[in-house]
Amino acid sequence: MHMSSWRLKRRAALAAALSLAVPAAAPGACAQTVEAFYQNRKMDMVIGYSPGGTYDLYARLVARHLGAHIPGAPSIVPRNMPGGGSRTAIAWMYSVAPKDGSILGTGDQSLSIAQALGDPQIRFDVTKLVYIGNPARENNTTAAWAASGVKTLQDAMAREVTAGATGGSTSSQYPKAMNALLGTKFKIILGYPGGNDINLALERGEVAVRGSNSWQSWKATRPDWLRDGKINILVQIGLQKAPDLPDVPLLMDLAKTEEDRAVLRLLSAPTAIGRPIFTTPGAPEERVKALRTAFDAMVKDARFLDDAKRENFEIEPVSGAEMQKIVAEIVTAPEPVRKKLGEIIGSVEQNTSAGAKP
Repeated sequence: MHMSSWRLKRRAALAAALSLAVPAAAPGACAQTVEAFYQNRKMDMVIGYSPGGTYDLYARLVARHLGAHIPGAPSIVPRNMPGGGSRTAIAWMYSVAPKDGSILGTGDQSLSIAQALGDPQIRFDVTKLVYIGNPARENNTTAAWAASGVKTLQDAMAREVTAGATGGSTSSQYPKAMNALLGTKFKIILGYPGGNDINLALERGEVAVRGSNSWQSWKATRPDWLRDGKINILVQIGLQKAPDLPDVPLLMDLAKTEEDRAVLRLLSAPTAIGRPIFTTPGAPEERVKALRTAFDAMVKDARFLDDAKRENFEIEPVSGAEMQKIVAEIVTAPEPVRKKLGEIIGSVEQNTSAGAKP
């Protein structure tokens, strides 16, 4: 009886020691508050393009203001990682970056389409990226350098026209779709690191057309080109016309059949994704909630809106939750529509066969 009591006391003492030891090891990892995690932290904003383009400028605008609305007020540092139409940056975020909510990024809005079509260059799942928000739902455009003599899509149907593109993004997808369904004769020149590089190629006469750029971007970054008539907007891509482009045709309205219209509508849907801001898969739920709440507060903040106005950016935000839904719907679009669009757009390798940057 005496031995049994001694053993019980020993077990109780051991249990007490363990109960003290375990919590001592865990608070930093499991009980850390959102504010404590972000306090004095430098977050990276990984930008999948070179400096100067619209993705870069929007990401930098968000980086300047978002931290003020996140608990702990972290600083956010832009970091350009161009390559593969933003695939390089997103692959890094998906596979290498910490999955703790400390990394933000932006990449091409059309990657959901590329994944839906089985692009072999997509080595990640865009539905598993965690979307924080999009500051600008906006129509894209295909535009020609006026000095090239290309004024309308009909001109691009009458002769071969060079179009600059970054890779298997909208900059190559739109011209390929128009070649297949509308009869244009775009020769796609790939390999430009970002939109600003294509703009320089337009000025040099290296290409005649920029395959894709948002209408808002033209107004914000090249208002003088619009004022001086240096570019002609050939077509706009979205689900409805931009109010200030009433005379520019909407891509899906040019379809010759209902089947073609469904294909062009799917291609146009990512305009709602705009300039997406996302974090890595696996980010803790409470931090995701804090980041999304911060984004929703930021886009209403007068300082953010004033800064956007100074850069000639119009803000028409989409919430992270809505973006998550849009991306999922694109990736799971009806198979016949995805199949036909896939046959038209092809892979990055097929796009490359249309031309390569000199």
